[in-house]
Amino acid sequence: MIPELGRAAVLLGLAACSVGAVTGMWAGKTGREDVWRWTRWMALLFMGAIAIATALMEYALITHDYSVKYVAEVGSNETPLAFTIVSLWSSLDGSILLWALILAIWAGVFAVKLKDTHPEHAPWALGSILLVGVFFTFLVSGIANPFERIPDPLDNGPGPNPLLQNHVLMIVHPPTLYLGYVGMTVPFGMGCAALLSGRMPTSWARAMRRWMLVPWACLTVGIILGGWWSYEVLGWGGYWAWDPVENASFMPWLTATAFIHSSMVMERREHLKGWTITLVMATFLLTLLGTFMTRSGVFNSVHSFTQSPIGPVFLAYLGVMLVVSVLLLAARVDTLSPPTAKLEGPWSRDMAFLGNNLLFAAFTFTVLLGTVYPLLNEVMTDVQISVGEPYFNRMSVPICLGILFLMGVGPALPWGRATFSTLVSRLAVPSGLALVIVIGCVAAGLREWVAIMTFALSGFAGAVTLRELTEPGRQRAAKLGEPLFTALMQTWRTGHRRAGGYVVHFGVVMIAVAIAASSVYRSETEMTIREGKTKSFMGYDITYTGTERLDEPHRWSRVARFDIAKGGESLGQAEPRLNHYKKMNQAIGTPTVMSGLDEDLYLSLVQVDPEGKMASLSVVVEPLVIWLWVGGGVMLLGCIIAGWPTRRRREEAA
Repeated sequence: MIPELGRAAVLLGLAACSVGAVTGMWAGKTGREDVWRWTRWMALLFMGAIAIATALMEYALITHDYSVKYVAEVGSNETPLAFTIVSLWSSLDGSILLWALILAIWAGVFAVKLKDTHPEHAPWALGSILLVGVFFTFLVSGIANPFERIPDPLDNGPGPNPLLQNHVLMIVHPPTLYLGYVGMTVPFGMGCAALLSGRMPTSWARAMRRWMLVPWACLTVGIILGGWWSYEVLGWGGYWAWDPVENASFMPWLTATAFIHSSMVMERREHLKGWTITLVMATFLLTLLGTFMTRSGVFNSVHSFTQSPIGPVFLAYLGVMLVVSVLLLAARVDTLSPPTAKLEGPWSRDMAFLGNNLLFAAFTFTVLLGTVYPLLNEVMTDVQISVGEPYFNRMSVPICLGILFLMGVGPALPWGRATFSTLVSRLAVPSGLALVIVIGCVAAGLREWVAIMTFALSGFAGAVTLRELTEPGRQRAAKLGEPLFTALMQTWRTGHRRAGGYVVHFGVVMIAVAIAASSVYRSETEMTIREGKTKSFMGYDITYTGTERLDEPHRWSRVARFDIAKGGESLGQAEPRLNHYKKMNQAIGTPTVMSGLDEDLYLSLVQVDPEGKMASLSVVVEPLVIWLWVGGGVMLLGCIIAGWPTRRRREEAA
């Protein structure tokens, strides 16, 4: 019964979504409250139906119901329960169902949150969101139907891709990324509402920014977790390789980041309305492109776990949405901004934000070109080429340095024109700190200019961020005679959006320093060690103590044990392993990472002789990697602070 019930739930969701899309547009055009009420009910029915379908699929996976097509493709009696549950997103059909589920949840939450606010825009927005839902639910009901019944099912299945059951991070990384990806549909719908209505009041701009912040935070965390998974699982000692699917998640993050900054200008100064809406539309289109990259099988990627016939259909939909977005922008964007709107400059926060946006746009285009060009070249010339890390690194480094510089300059500048004395008073100390960092790096023997400039600009941006974060509290303490800590907490509470933004900037600074240090000053080698012998590398003494075979229901593993010491002090035992799965002929390694505040020791097992007397391994020493993950956590904390509801916001919603 599971295939039939699941299919029925999907079709019910498709019907509700289709009706809701029509009534939403009708309510937006006519302003009728009864039609708007029906739209909200259809959104909630859509959410309920897809939730039921997903629950049925999870039940089929857990009970190993191999009469269900998707379970037969990714299920296995030997797969642990946790990875059985998350195998929902291990292949094409399940991942599209997950996309539909998350979109339905976003639509349902939006319908509840905006039921009594923004009557001129909310129906248009929800109708646009549900219209996107029609396509994805249509896929689940047709070409990507996971509930197809198998007449003569087997007693067991192959299980999910071994790479997807090799680390606990795969339990949280994909859904977090999807929450961000799919959540970008909500600001897209709100942008469509602004274009369809021809109005963009400040209140709607503020709401659109808030609805972008949550998926942006999810996408940020998803990207960080993806890098962490790559670092902990793939065994090459890195966390970012400019893989096509990595790029596909990074591009909408770039445009969404640009939107968050430009929306501040739009909200405060009534500038950049058209540009801001364009960024919203581009972000959504890039999420569609990313899904196409992941699930079409066209791009060769470590993240492309399936080949599918969905590519042409998805590409056609992407083309349609691109045309619709361009036509909407061309027809209505001029109505959103007054023709007299001008930016102050050149030394103003307005212009700094504009520069920030231009750099993010250039970064997005650079990544898009490097990702898509090999495919386009192959289509046109039938010649396969590759665009690798040298291109991306060479092009991205100056852009990233420019962004770091503007991270420091922008917050220090006032809205409107800045005087020379203002610039000197606000930038003298941060500039002095940057100079000291440069001198210190050179004195310490560092010569890599990219790393030195990154450290200096990070110090510059960090100093400005710290000043802007604490200055209101210092002023309040001086004026009211309050203790400094009390004054700081009070200003952060009342200005939490501002404070959260600066906390995010601190996280970015941490990540920039970690990337520069780990990329430039990384040391690696390969060594073969006899049992009982010791070899040294970068101050670490590595002693091979033997191997052990571990048998699990879904795999068996060869575990090698190494005693690690540094400076005569024991650091513990490392246990890298080679995992053997039934589905793959080649062993998959699981490295051991020994993390410290200053550096990581990364051991990846390459080979063990049959008797276990000799082991070959790759050894990598990378400085400051842990601060990349810490920086991601700090960025998440900043997002939570910035998005925390206040009394004013609750009153506005009421």
